[in-house]
Amino acid sequence: MIAPNVVRIPALAALLCAPALAQADSPAPRTEQCRAVTETEVAALFDRWNAALQTRQPARVVELYAERSILLPTVSNQPRRTPAERLDYFESFLKSAPRGKIDSRFVQLGCNEALDAGVYTFTFGDGKRVQARYTFTYRWDGQRWLITSHHSSAMPEPVKS
Repeated sequence: MIAPNVVRIPALAALLCAPALAQADSPAPRTEQCRAVTETEVAALFDRWNAALQTRQPARVVELYAERSILLPTVSNQPRRTPAERLDYFESFLKSAPRGKIDSRFVQLGCNEALDAGVYTFTFGDGKRVQARYTFTYRWDGQRWLITSHHSSAMPEPVKS
C-alpha cells in the first residue's frame, strides 16, 4: 500500500511530460515564406477569372483553379472537385455568355491565402441578369494565385432593381 502523500513515479513523469506532449500534438510552426498581397490584387484575381469567362474557352477558366479545389456553382447541384468536372460545368455555363460584375465585396488576407466574398451580378448574352452571393478562396502556389474554392449561389429572396 502506498502512503497518501507519496506520488508514484509514472504519475509524476506524466505530469512533468504533459507540456512537451501537448506541444508534440500541436501543428508545427509555419516555415513557408508568405507572399504579400493587397486587397487590390485580390480584386484583380476576380477580374482575371471574369476575363477568362469572356474568352468562352472553358479550359482557360479551369486553369485558374488549383488541382485540388472545389467549385460549388450557381446553376448546378453537383460539386465540381476535379478539373474534368469543372471543365464540364464551364462548357455548359459559357454558352450563355456570362459577364460578372462585383456589387460588394469583403476581402481577407492571410499567409499565401486570400478570401474574396460578397455579391456579384451576372449579365448573360440574352440580357438576363442574376445576382448571387459568392466566395472565392485563393492560394499562392509559389508562382501564381489559384482558386482553391469557389461557391456561388443565387439570392434566396427576390432582388429589388
